[in-house]
Amino acid sequence: MPRVRTTEIQQPTHIHMLHVIAEIQGNITSAFGLLGAAIGVALIGQKAAEAVGRNPAASGKILVQAIIGMALAEGLGILALFLAK
Repeated sequence: MPRVRTTEIQQPTHIHMLHVIAEIQGNITSAFGLLGAAIGVALIGQKAAEAVGRNPAASGKILVQAIIGMALAEGLGILALFLAK
């Protein structure tokens, strides 16, 4: 009679599949969070460029506000990346 080592016992297939599904769900959630951050940064950049085109004298103030807005959007994207995993 062959001896079975305890390290060779495998998990049932359905438990392994649950781990795979959880991993995929976390990756999809992270992707949507990062996609939202990328769209937010793009919109902020677009509107900042538009505002500078309308009023070039206020470009310094617009740049500061745009950088703050982009930093906040990127921060939310990073949070989505780490909290969804």
